[in-house]
Amino acid sequence: MRKLMKKLSGLENVDLKGASLTLAEVLRTSTRERFKEQKSPEGKPWTKSIRALRESGTTLTESARLKNSIKSTADSTGFAVGTNTVYARTHQFGEKGRKVTIRAKTSRGLIFQVDGRWIRKKQVTVNIKIPARPFLGISEEDMQEIKGTLEDIIAEA
Repeated sequence: MRKLMKKLSGLENVDLKGASLTLAEVLRTSTRERFKEQKSPEGKPWTKSIRALRESGTTLTESARLKNSIKSTADSTGFAVGTNTVYARTHQFGEKGRKVTIRAKTSRGLIFQVDGRWIRKKQVTVNIKIPARPFLGISEEDMQEIKGTLEDIIAEA
């Protein structure tokens, strides 16, 4: 692909910004499609979320906010695809040992059993592990699409 990019930059009649916009849109579309397929760029299925299992839903799409936040930007020097949601990093890379505090919604508190004894607490703190569910990246299909698009642009120049 580097050879194609170098060849492309050496051509005079090529709209580099237009080429970058096209490639950015290809990757943005592919990234959003991963939410439907529930697979990483490498084609590995995401670990089902507890909510998706409980509600027979789809992982990472309770509100579709993350999927809908996928944006692209491009200029004559290149392009980028990503999101600015604060929790995107956690889903992309996962997180080991996040401390979460669970608070009771009522004055009765939280009631649960530990070693056969019933315990009542106003709140508890637990460590949770959130598995990585990568959605950003370039798949083999993306790479072929990029390569084909660049070859077409070079052929037209």
